[in-house]
Amino acid sequence: LGIVIKGRALLGPGWAGDVREPYASVIAAINASGLPVVAVDIPSGLCADTGRILGCAVRADLTVTFIGLKLGLFTGDAANVVGERVFNDLHADPRLLEGAPITARRLTAGNLPRLAARRGASHKGQFGHVLLIGGDRGLGGAILLSAQSALRSGAGMVSLATRPEHVPAALARIPEAMALGAASANQLMDLLQKVSVLVVGPGLGQGAWGRSLLSAAANAPLPQVWDADALNLLAEGRVSLPKGCVITPHPGEAARLLGLSTAQVQADRPAAAHALSKKYTAVVVLKGAGSLIACPDGRLAVCHQGHPAMAAAGLGDVLAGLVGALLAQGMDAFDATCLAVWLHANAGERQGKFGRGLAASDLIPAIRQLLEEQAPCLK
Repeated sequence: LGIVIKGRALLGPGWAGDVREPYASVIAAINASGLPVVAVDIPSGLCADTGRILGCAVRADLTVTFIGLKLGLFTGDAANVVGERVFNDLHADPRLLEGAPITARRLTAGNLPRLAARRGASHKGQFGHVLLIGGDRGLGGAILLSAQSALRSGAGMVSLATRPEHVPAALARIPEAMALGAASANQLMDLLQKVSVLVVGPGLGQGAWGRSLLSAAANAPLPQVWDADALNLLAEGRVSLPKGCVITPHPGEAARLLGLSTAQVQADRPAAAHALSKKYTAVVVLKGAGSLIACPDGRLAVCHQGHPAMAAAGLGDVLAGLVGALLAQGMDAFDATCLAVWLHANAGERQGKFGRGLAASDLIPAIRQLLEEQAPCLK
């Protein structure tokens, strides 16, 4: 099923606020029992609309849910309490769902946006030129990860603008990319006239150098992906985001962008994603367990795949480069972002099976393989 509807179970559809007695004691006893636990519809204490634990929740090994899927099963705290998910429509008449409030599209292999196949006579100029901007002193690895991700995800050409001292490392690691050592924003101006997509923020820093380069990017009439320190500078009001961009905040960055606490963002992730998209007129990826993709037109998608081994540095840099590459190949912002988030999460799931120690660069070949499986380059 590719839609998610609102609903609650077990404690009743009208339950609000944290779980109280006697239910709290019952939940504690269930969790302490050591027995396998099956949740019916949704684990007690988990908010079906937001994925927030309402004080305490049953930790299920299996959740069997009915009629329609609930967004709270796929985001926020859900991964800690839902266990394996099983859906049964109970052979209900599809007309029963016609009036249900659909809140999100669940991203699956069967309903992903598709990247078009390439014709036999294709050339690099048809698949975009991505410029990645970032890599202040001490942060050079982030922009290299983004550039490598963009290259391996199919961008026709890749350039990066970084501190001059990082150029030798960039050429050694990614000889296919064109590396510009930029001491100031003035050195970007000619290049900004030649590229088709910008990815700004990985390793950018928040000093004068990063602020200068971000300001130049903000004035360029190009599709853009903003990540990391670009979002922190945006939250400080130092720059304005061009319309039609993609932003990729984690919950802490989202909180700064909205003037909230991280706990408030996590308490209602769907609302936070929609608020960010509306405030900045941007496609938003609210990263985390059950990443959410929000569009200014009100669409929302959820990606529940992933693996705990992905809790490591640099994975956001890989995602930013991947989104940029898909934009460069002609996908619109929402579709490119949905596909990128799914590829990223499933690559992490594949690599996570090897256990702890997952490095961000491990995802890049897995993303390339998944992309070919989902959308073959040549039919």
